Amino acid sequence: MIEQVVHPHTLQKALRQVIVNKGSAGIDGRKTAGFRDYFREHKTSIIQSIREENYTAQTILGVEIPKENGKTRLLGVPTVTDRSL
Repeated sequence: MIEQVVHPHTLQKALRQVIVNKGSAGIDGRKTAGFRDYFREHKTSIIQSIREENYTAQTILGVEIPKENGKTRLLGVPTVTDRSL
């Protein structure tokens, strides 16, 4: 299963989808706009940590979203890196 996650085709497809969706930055503040370069630079270490089962997802950023009835609901926003894996 891990090899399917770190397969180059799977990673490229996930990376493309995260960039197309744009979305908000997570708790680390990293935006999707410059993520492709960041991922290329750190891909080897990210894949290695996944294979060695050392990868830990970052804390999720909680954002309150207003609802039509005047109340709010909590939305969890993962980091861009976590979304691309």
